[in-house]
Amino acid sequence: MSSPKRRIEKDVMDLMMSDHDVTLINDSIQEFYVIFHGPTDTPYIGGTWKIRVELPDQYPIKSPSIGFLNKIYHPNIDESSGSVCLDVINQTWSPMFGLLNIFENFLPHLLRYANPSDPLNTDASNLMNKDVNKYTETVKLYVQRYAKDKSISEKPAEDDEDEDEDELSDVGSLSSDDDMDVHGEFEI
Repeated sequence: MSSPKRRIEKDVMDLMMSDHDVTLINDSIQEFYVIFHGPTDTPYIGGTWKIRVELPDQYPIKSPSIGFLNKIYHPNIDESSGSVCLDVINQTWSPMFGLLNIFENFLPHLLRYANPSDPLNTDASNLMNKDVNKYTETVKLYVQRYAKDKSISEKPAEDDEDEDEDELSDVGSLSSDDDMDVHGEFEI
């Protein structure tokens, strides 16, 4: 079996050779941004999100850490930190999976089929359970407000590197006073 470093190199190269826009952070193959587009058959269509990925030294035995940097409204994604509650990444990760699986299968599936019974965003979960039409309207509002910047992939990664350094694991560390501006509008 290949060494972990070789597997990291292979998976990152596979991701870079796909249709995904990948930007390394400080030339590290273990930390990078991926531009992710909302699936066409969802209210997330037309949205573009910048996702930070960190690969542990034990990858692929240990799962990667991923987090949305600009806001997204979803029951299983924490609004303030961008961290994702996805069993396949957090609990049932297998070395059989790779980075392409995350961006081509797992995240699109999560956006299509939210699990409101296991929320990181209880407001989104409650709204989805009470009024799915209002929930869909709110998703679309967030897409328009936070995920429509066409130049998102052109912003140099180092500009927001310091601000986003701890975003993957600091769930709830940001105040909710600035409700709609707490996290991630990309200013160019």
